[in-house]
Amino acid sequence: MSPPLDAESGIDSEQKLGARLRALRQSRKLSIRRLAELSGVTHPFISMIERDLSSPSISSLKRILDCLGVTLSDFFSASEPAADSALKRPVFYRASDLVELADGKLLSYRQVGAHLQGAAMMILHERYEPGADTGARPYQHEAEEGGIVVEGRLELTVDGDVRVLETGDAYYFDSRLPHRMRNPFDIVCVVVSAVSPPTF
Repeated sequence: MSPPLDAESGIDSEQKLGARLRALRQSRKLSIRRLAELSGVTHPFISMIERDLSSPSISSLKRILDCLGVTLSDFFSASEPAADSALKRPVFYRASDLVELADGKLLSYRQVGAHLQGAAMMILHERYEPGADTGARPYQHEAEEGGIVVEGRLELTVDGDVRVLETGDAYYFDSRLPHRMRNPFDIVCVVVSAVSPPTF
């Protein structure tokens, strides 16, 4: 389980991504250079992210957060849920209640529910604008995931196998395999997906 994001880490849900990443890194007592060594991301790039001068791809941010022991879901949820949050978790969500895990512009991953610690799965509403890409370097995590393309087309690479999925097509794979999603087409792509357990 990921360490909690709490007042001790200095993370505030209203902070920009860079300030939140800096607070998390400092709470783990890591220098930028050490985090760069652990994650395989250059230290100037991490510095630019922390100063909100650059926006990381999903795969780059995932590699950085993995080294900090935090999932994307936990990072963007920011505050610690109550101990029995699974029992208090809402049943219904308005579109405005979904938690954005990406930049929300070129790429949007909107998560159902804010706190998934202890949950068995995560559900995402994904939107890929033309040119959107999860990152040139595929990423992996301990889970299974599946999804359905509900609009447009998606190029999905899993363990080196590249496929173009059309509207209505679906996928389901072991997330430990390196994977990448991108939209090299000229229309928006929308996917509804699930990841179990929520390690993304």
